Amino acid sequence: MIMNSQTKSQFIAVASITSELSAVMVVAKEISLAAANAKAIAFRAGDKAKGFQPITDFINELAKETIELVTNINVYALLLYRLTVNEYRRTAAYNRFEQAGKLATGARYADSMQEPIAHARTIMQDCQRQFKRDVTQLLGQLEAVMHHARAARVIAANSRIEASQAGEYLQSLQAVAESVDKAAHTIHDNVQRCRIALSIYRNS
Repeated sequence: MIMNSQTKSQFIAVASITSELSAVMVVAKEISLAAANAKAIAFRAGDKAKGFQPITDFINELAKETIELVTNINVYALLLYRLTVNEYRRTAAYNRFEQAGKLATGARYADSMQEPIAHARTIMQDCQRQFKRDVTQLLGQLEAVMHHARAARVIAANSRIEASQAGEYLQSLQAVAESVDKAAHTIHDNVQRCRIALSIYRNS
């Protein structure tokens, strides 16, 4: 049976999410590395970067939490992919039963087809409802990643202020702040694309 457009779009959405999240994971690891570099610079700067030192811990913690969230979301995305495969199979089964029922119209035992058709329809609809529930949960997890990205941008802004007081270490620490801000912006954009790809299924 040919895959319908709804199922195709679900496969595409789940695949695009996996791709976007892979990019997010790479960027989150870059933030973690930036935090480590900033910590080393702040240590060398001593009192000149005293206000910057605790910021590096926040940056590192955000990076770790983002990596953990994305790891969990990737697992969930895989389950969503499997559910899409299952929904496709259930829909195909229902369509075959329905077609058989139409072909049996007027036949002696045509009524006996009604129960298996109804059962196949129920299973198909259960799969569709489960997909929507899972999409809603996944959107909530993606929002958590967005929250971390927004927090990282706020921290980056504070980092710039603290870096301005670090004397000869100013440029090095500002470079860290810029890299964190850029990475957070990238994560925000990637996750936003994931949310857009999924949002159409929450209310469909």
